Amino acid sequence: MDYENYTRRFFRDPPPEPRFEYLGLHGMTLYFSEFEAAVEFYGNGLGPPLYVEGDNTRGWRIGNTWLTLLKGKTGSPQNVEFTIVMSTPAEAERLQAAFIEAGGSGEAPTDQLMYEPVHYCPVKDPFGTQILIISSLTEKGK
Repeated sequence: MDYENYTRRFFRDPPPEPRFEYLGLHGMTLYFSEFEAAVEFYGNGLGPPLYVEGDNTRGWRIGNTWLTLLKGKTGSPQNVEFTIVMSTPAEAERLQAAFIEAGGSGEAPTDQLMYEPVHYCPVKDPFGTQILIISSLTEKGK
């Protein structure tokens, strides 16, 4: 399906009026009982955390938001997916490769329609959390 048909099929026209004046999301926080292993995995993929608080909090600045890992009492995030938006398809593939090299798993990158045309690079961390790495394929998304 091309993007024009995709937008006609799935987007409301006219769009509904927003109820609030959003600026965006400030971050994503994930809780891991295997905290040290999670910090090692995300550090190997993203580089060292910018924010370190005690023995149970690590944070990475990603664009204009934060990814924070906290030590949890039981389990790890399941049934969760978060998206990292990269500047180019090549950068999306580089980050996907870094996460796979760090111990994650992923499928081959594809081009998808996901609100807009994107280059789609999925990864699953060793704890079961889905990481979707994308890059816009349109000038609008830059």
